[in-house]
Amino acid sequence: MKIVQITLKSIQDIRKFVNEVTLLDYEVDLEQGRYIVDAKSIMGIFALDTLSPIKLVAHTDDAEEFINNIKEFII
Repeated sequence: MKIVQITLKSIQDIRKFVNEVTLLDYEVDLEQGRYIVDAKSIMGIFALDTLSPIKLVAHTDDAEEFINNIKEFII
C-alpha cells in the first residue's frame, strides 16, 4: 500500500488525475476527514474539498510509475 498527500486545484487537474487513475488495474482511494471516495470517480472527487490536502491510498506495492505520473499533484 502506498500513501501520499495530494491537492487538485482545478477541474483540469481533476480530469488529468482521473485519466491517470483509470489506467490502473488496482484500487486507489481518496480520503479526507470521514469521507473515502474511489479515485476513479470524478463525482466522488467533487464531493471533497480539493483545495485542501487529500490522502491518496494506492492498494498495491508497485505504485512507483503511478506516483511518478501524478507527482505534480503530490504535496
